[in-house]
Amino acid sequence: MSTEQQNLTDRTLVVSGASRGIGLAIALSAARRGANVVLLAKTAQPHPRLPGTVHTAVADIEAAGGKAAAVVGDVREEADVARVVETALERFGCIDYCVNNASAIATDPTEKLSAKKFDLMQQINLRGTFLLTRACLPHLRQAPNPHILTIAPPLNTSPRWLGAHPSYTLSKYGMTLLTLGWAAEYADAGIAANCLWPQTYIATSAVANLPDGTNLLESSRSPQIMGDAATEILSREAKFNTGNTYIDATALLESGRTDLSEYGGGANPIPDMFLD
Repeated sequence: MSTEQQNLTDRTLVVSGASRGIGLAIALSAARRGANVVLLAKTAQPHPRLPGTVHTAVADIEAAGGKAAAVVGDVREEADVARVVETALERFGCIDYCVNNASAIATDPTEKLSAKKFDLMQQINLRGTFLLTRACLPHLRQAPNPHILTIAPPLNTSPRWLGAHPSYTLSKYGMTLLTLGWAAEYADAGIAANCLWPQTYIATSAVANLPDGTNLLESSRSPQIMGDAATEILSREAKFNTGNTYIDATALLESGRTDLSEYGGGANPIPDMFLD
């Protein structure tokens, strides 16, 4: 593996689910490194319990000195995904990075999990990842250092995770398998395909809404660690860095970062799911 840095200046990143949380952190980190960002998210109007919209995300990116465009849409819908690609090409002329961040989570026990929630997870997590990547691929073929990056965990068949929430686990591992499959399928084209997952819980609205969310937030790291880890991966030479399931802290340590205290989490941040 080579960690030689490639320039992100004037490269274009397409990212799903980026109105808040990890997706927004990735967009902001890439913009600070000079990348253009095209966001796809459903949230056009403020949510009563969740901060941020796709429009406030664009404002945040521009305030950080970046260039951004917003597309209000659903990653499950082919027409919306097509509009994202069209917007990226019309506004910035290229697509260099495809980031599959949009994801749904429901950890109800199987007997209590509704078919609607089950379908939502499979459709957003799997179908959405497939649709966005497929739409970007013809343009990634033309990019000088093309990357697909999916926010999905390393494969772990421990009964702890298979038994805790089988349907959610299925959807996330499906995202991982798709991405590792693309790494093999597009190796000759020089398109990198990798996954990124947090070492600890990340302080997002999704975590805050979990049972015991208040306590989890106190020992969670900032979304910025995922943003910085993502841009570190995207800056690596694609043909030498593909088929990996990266952990955020490890990716940063590989780049020479030895102190991660700026991301918070206290002395003993709570490990995330799927890692042990």
